[in-house]
Amino acid sequence: MIKAFFRSAILGAVFLLAVLLGLGCGSKGDPGGETPDIGDQGGLPPLKGAAVPEVHFKDITDKAGIRFRHTNGAFGKKMLPETMGSGVAFLDFDNDGLQDLLLVDSCYWPGHEGKGTPGLKLYRNKGKGTFEDVTEKMKLNVTLYGMGVAVGDYDNDGYPDLFITGVGGNRLFHNDKGQGFTDVTDKMRVGGPGGWPRDTTKFLEHKEPITFSTSATFLDYDGDGRLDLFVCNYVMWSPTKDLGQSFTLDGHTRAYGPPRAFEGAQCILYRNTGDGFEDVSEQAGIQVWEKEGVGDQGRLRAVGKSLGVMVCDVDGDGWPDIIVANDTVRNFFFHNVSAADKPGGRAFVERGLPTGIAYAGSSAEARGAMGIDWGEYRPGKHAFLIANFATEPSTFLRQEGPGALAFQDVAVVEGIAGRSRQPLKFGAFFFDYDLDGRLDLLTANGHLEPEISKTQPGQRYAQPAQLFWNTGLDGQRGFEEVKASKAGGDLFKPMVGRGSAYADIDGNGTLDVVLVGNGGPARLLLNEGRTGNNWIRLVLKGDGKRSNRSAIGARVEVKMGDKVIHREVVGARGYLSQSELPITIGLGKEKKVDSVTVYWPGKKAGKQVVTKDLTINSVRTIEQE
Repeated sequence: MIKAFFRSAILGAVFLLAVLLGLGCGSKGDPGGETPDIGDQGGLPPLKGAAVPEVHFKDITDKAGIRFRHTNGAFGKKMLPETMGSGVAFLDFDNDGLQDLLLVDSCYWPGHEGKGTPGLKLYRNKGKGTFEDVTEKMKLNVTLYGMGVAVGDYDNDGYPDLFITGVGGNRLFHNDKGQGFTDVTDKMRVGGPGGWPRDTTKFLEHKEPITFSTSATFLDYDGDGRLDLFVCNYVMWSPTKDLGQSFTLDGHTRAYGPPRAFEGAQCILYRNTGDGFEDVSEQAGIQVWEKEGVGDQGRLRAVGKSLGVMVCDVDGDGWPDIIVANDTVRNFFFHNVSAADKPGGRAFVERGLPTGIAYAGSSAEARGAMGIDWGEYRPGKHAFLIANFATEPSTFLRQEGPGALAFQDVAVVEGIAGRSRQPLKFGAFFFDYDLDGRLDLLTANGHLEPEISKTQPGQRYAQPAQLFWNTGLDGQRGFEEVKASKAGGDLFKPMVGRGSAYADIDGNGTLDVVLVGNGGPARLLLNEGRTGNNWIRLVLKGDGKRSNRSAIGARVEVKMGDKVIHREVVGARGYLSQSELPITIGLGKEKKVDSVTVYWPGKKAGKQVVTKDLTINSVRTIEQE
């Protein structure tokens, strides 16, 4: 992430210390000059055979009753965690069929408190685009240095639970049948190592590493019908380590430092045993080490600097795989394989390099990677979308055939590379915003350094989001950047974008969007439709025995004549965030769905469910038989 702009100071003599956001793995360009752009599609003629639809997004934050402003705790010392947060989730916590909204907050640093008490915010959806703050009522008025969120029913009682990541430790909240949440972190053993120091009176002098968890997701990796938990950890961070380094933009003024100044950290896989979680990271092959040095003097170091995670069944074998987006180091692809001697009978083999997922483009150079998503963006074609640092285009890793463990970055071919190169991208997801049956994509953008424009005139701290419409065309630009004239100006209002998510908040079939700003407000944007396209919406429920009740990991196949659309129910996606679990399928002008086939997750899931009597433009609940 923090990569292409900053340099480390060279031993005191010269103050070329570029900092912020750094040169991670090889900088390109002069930090003091304009950022170059390559492959910009902006100057190309209009596409033939495709026209961007007019679908406006309207900012309804105030009208909806959302009163949230993220607190990053910054007070002038410029410590790395201040640049990173935070996430957001859509969930139906009370099972009323309406998507509620959970916003993650960070907090003030010990000894440097400001006004008010930062904390999580839970808003209940009252319908018709309005929400009420039920944080205190639901017992979620909790203050922590929060980062990300994952949603899933880990105990199969029919109500989704919450996992919150953060600096200083993570929290698991059990949903008490929609009446409130109980902190069960210690009982379930998922707090993570290296927690907040007990004595905070000298916090800035604390030397021991403090947990720095980022994205997380629920998944059933061993197919036992219970949701397990995967947690990304960023770097080995402490206040002393951060403040002990001379990060600057201009040789004088302190700036935020790059991740390469810190050692990497290991991700964690918690297996759900039924009465708690056990850390199986080592046994399951999740830990990734590399030898540093030679001979007996060499040591093993953690490779990962993980910010985004995506779980999906890449090869279609019925077992979920895990892809991790790393910042300035190679990405990971954990392939789920049989392992009779391991907990749950399954384990993972890290295959990022041989599959082509480790690096983008043709070079073996790591980018700064933040948010990540996966989807079938064209019939029979799947890809990973990865949001990268400024001056680095988004990565678009196309799978080379159904089920193939081989990927190629086709961002240039698909028309994404040039237009996505300039912004610093965090939140990222696929969604069908115009309901034409094709997955479009959105990124939430914003820089890390408030004063970046002083040394890089081509950059700004607050940046507009980007929306790309899927043209459906092969052999030319597959995605076209959407302008304000087609989507309205509200979506593109500059902000220091981080987490993002989507959901149908008003039940009309169109997918609405929430964007979270670092140190700023969240924005809720209503999709006003206008295309006249048809849709179906699927709410899947596992039986809680063979498959998890949230149906995370279920695969769906929708047939309409000779058209086939595939989707998956996934946990967290993008950056620090989780979108809704129900699946919305855009039908375009089709007026009939021939069948929907659901492939349930779990090794004993039983037969798939085939449903044929579907009414378009409606919600259908499908339960495991």
